[in-house]
Amino acid sequence: MIESKEERPKLVRLGAATTPVERLPYKVDLWNQERRDIERVLARAASAVLARAMFEAARNEHPERYITLRRGTRLIAETA
Repeated sequence: MIESKEERPKLVRLGAATTPVERLPYKVDLWNQERRDIERVLARAASAVLARAMFEAARNEHPERYITLRRGTRLIAETA
């Protein structure tokens, strides 16, 4: 079968993210063993519901580690 130009899928080039990191106020952080420094940012989110789900997933993935959920400088949740 010969494909016509109308039937071909169009390619869409994706540029930068639609929401810059600065506009994602919630952050899930994984801390080093001494709880002195953030080892890495595990997730960023725009909404509290999504941030909470990411925090819970991080707790399940790293049960022995200290993890925090923050909005800016405000601590929302932390692992024990």
